[in-house]
Amino acid sequence: MTELLQRQVRNRLLRRFPEDAFDLLAQLLEPVDLPVKHSLVQPRKPIGHVCFIESGLASMVAESADGKSVEIRHIGREGIAGYPVVLGVDRTPNSVFMQVPGHGLQVPTEDFLPILENAEVRQLLLRYVHTCELQLAHSALAAAKFNVHQRLARWLLMCHDRIVGNDLPLTHDFLALMLGVRRAGVTDELHILEGMHAIKSTRGNVRILDRDMLIEIAGGCYGVPEQEYERLIENSPQPSSLPVHLNGNRHHHTL
Repeated sequence: MTELLQRQVRNRLLRRFPEDAFDLLAQLLEPVDLPVKHSLVQPRKPIGHVCFIESGLASMVAESADGKSVEIRHIGREGIAGYPVVLGVDRTPNSVFMQVPGHGLQVPTEDFLPILENAEVRQLLLRYVHTCELQLAHSALAAAKFNVHQRLARWLLMCHDRIVGNDLPLTHDFLALMLGVRRAGVTDELHILEGMHAIKSTRGNVRILDRDMLIEIAGGCYGVPEQEYERLIENSPQPSSLPVHLNGNRHHHTL
């Protein structure tokens, strides 16, 4: 029964849990709906739950003392919201909330922490935290060394990695938060990518037409964190019954 349940989950970290640890965790996991704007982590407040996202897209947002904010990373079915608890941290100044609706499996933090006593689980989740730090580092690199339409291509690829299908329900407000630019500038950047026939943008939606073109446009600001996730998590030792690739219709490094 445990093996069947583990095969059914879509979260890529849960699928890599050792069977004995998943057996314990499965008894504690609670299915939850995750509507748009649903808060998963509130800034400077205790992290009450860890949520393994099964579908949808969450944003981690950093905010300055004077109220300026920018999205610093995505969380989808490749990861978990509330991961600072893995490092022994009970709260963070960053917020996490849903940008694209979905659902997840959550567990109270106090029930989750004992699972970390399993050495294999702890190693898996610390590797995941490493890939999160690498993603943040490359966001800083992209902001400093790449132009806006290259950064937009990178963010769209990262969204595409985490959302099933080629239609990304992304608003201009969200794209502006992703890029750290004014909303009015987002349209111009989308037109650049449309002119290259990489995407089709309509109100509240971006359709990926040519993923390879987006990768070419993004250049060196996309790919390194994704490759590290594949190396450390997707291709790490796992039960032989679990498939290595969960998204067989893509042939690139995807989360």
